[in-house]
Amino acid sequence: MLVRFFETLREHRVPVTLRELLDLHNAMGAHLAFGSVDDFYLLSRAVMVKDEKYYDRFDRAFDHYFKGLDSIDPDWFSKAIPEEWLRKQIEKNLSPEELNALQRMGSLEKLLEEFRKRMEEQHKRHQGGNKMIGTGGTSPYGGHGANPEGIRITGPSRNKRAVKVWEKREYRNLDDSVELGVRNIKLALRRLRKFARTGRAEELDLDDTIRSTARNAGLLDIRMRPEEENRVKVLLFFDIGGSMDPYIRICEELFSAARTEFKHMEYFYFHNFIYEYVWKDNRRRWDEKTATWDVLHKYASDYRVIFIGDAAMSPYEINSVGGSVEHWNDEPGAVWMQRIVETYDKVVWLNPEPQRSWDMTTSTVWTRQLVDNHMYPLTIKGLEEAMRYLSR
Repeated sequence: MLVRFFETLREHRVPVTLRELLDLHNAMGAHLAFGSVDDFYLLSRAVMVKDEKYYDRFDRAFDHYFKGLDSIDPDWFSKAIPEEWLRKQIEKNLSPEELNALQRMGSLEKLLEEFRKRMEEQHKRHQGGNKMIGTGGTSPYGGHGANPEGIRITGPSRNKRAVKVWEKREYRNLDDSVELGVRNIKLALRRLRKFARTGRAEELDLDDTIRSTARNAGLLDIRMRPEEENRVKVLLFFDIGGSMDPYIRICEELFSAARTEFKHMEYFYFHNFIYEYVWKDNRRRWDEKTATWDVLHKYASDYRVIFIGDAAMSPYEINSVGGSVEHWNDEPGAVWMQRIVETYDKVVWLNPEPQRSWDMTTSTVWTRQLVDNHMYPLTIKGLEEAMRYLSR
């Protein structure tokens, strides 16, 4: 088992050696981790990874090797649901006509009220139904089914319309050291440049040296000047997790390119939409948050703001109090986005979804309106257009 796990780490480019493998074997022999995947994860990471910059690669390798051993943390509501209710029994797909025929609850408050009633009434497992909490049906509550809007209890996102999500998700940080697969991303970002010479004089000024030497009767008079630097300041906000998982690679390429091109750059993560706080480390996002107010007060209005996300979510997440899928937000996301747009001179949104699909999702249409229609596709052409706007 440990040998195959070791090989998986190597396949994911985690720099491990036989020394670490032997240490892990000895640690397991001493029963430092037994009968718990979580304990083994912590032990193996401590033994096998010598630099925290490889934590992300280790997590991907661990997930690949132990695929299917997922845990659910049902502490969002006070009443726990028996685990067997959550097992996937049916993969049900409805036609667009059937989906549109399903009746919506009408409001977030109504949806939550009905959910609590179901929790009190239900005493057995349900599947394939249209009312109670179950799997594979058309009820607004459950998983692996279909409903225009509802509370997803388990399973992956299928239609990107859940109003609330029961499971506590863990997201990983973007790797800004990833090798760029598309060199043109860097070339596109270079359109956002405003050069200035500041700091110590460390670069030879050839033209001034020639003029000064000529004025000095031919005696060499070397002239130096400060190095020219890109003075543009950038704030990046990355949507992380959920429907953004298929776009991790392109986001990492963009992140890595931005690290190279912009000396004055700060980044933060959010999920689906901007609310009262953001974070910088997905492993500690529940404990180490940054208030959005602090971001607005710390970074001056001359920062260029770039959001990266698919903008695919329940409309409640934008326009409702408590609309976030993960926590109870006291103010709608639209209020926070408006504050950002009013604070900073230039704000753009980069969307990895195909542009032809933007008008098909209400949340995407609203997000585009909130950023004054400055939403651009996450393509080379879209990047160039966004950078051209930000550089004006």
